[in-house]
Amino acid sequence: MSAARSYDCVLRAWNAHEAELRAHLAWRLGDAAAADDLLQDVFVKAMRAGRDFCVLDNPRAWLYQVARNALVDHVRRTRPHEPLPDDLPWEPPEPPPAVDALADCVARVLEQLPPADADILRRCDLEGQTQADYARAHGLSVPGAKSRLQRARARLRERLTQTCGVRLDDQGVCCHAPARAAA
Repeated sequence: MSAARSYDCVLRAWNAHEAELRAHLAWRLGDAAAADDLLQDVFVKAMRAGRDFCVLDNPRAWLYQVARNALVDHVRRTRPHEPLPDDLPWEPPEPPPAVDALADCVARVLEQLPPADADILRRCDLEGQTQADYARAHGLSVPGAKSRLQRARARLRERLTQTCGVRLDDQGVCCHAPARAAA
């Protein structure tokens, strides 16, 4: 299809729907001049589509979709914005104290564990290293790394219970009593 023929199909569809598009945009905007500006943008997009426009099943729907998008963009650009004052006080939201206390307790308990336990817990549970990668890096078999991690988790669980007042159920942490964290 030649460029002239592709423009012919755009012009035919445009002539058939321009008036209703203009009326729709003017009604939505309440401003005929702004509607004409958006209508021009829609026409340019249709012309740029060229051959692709000619194979559309429903050129009217395509034109309305482009007009709707142009309208939304226009409203977003022209919506009044009130700048915030420069001296607006900002306070970061307060994190839940129990979570902070538990995080502090976990960090403190990790320091109390044997270095090998603390290392595997940090790498596999906190940093996301796979057990296979840990095993390879430390000259262990994968089952050996898994066993080491399970033993380290058991010692961590015991220390969290004793030191921080953490109670565990079948799904993990049930309750945390941060007041006992200093014990």
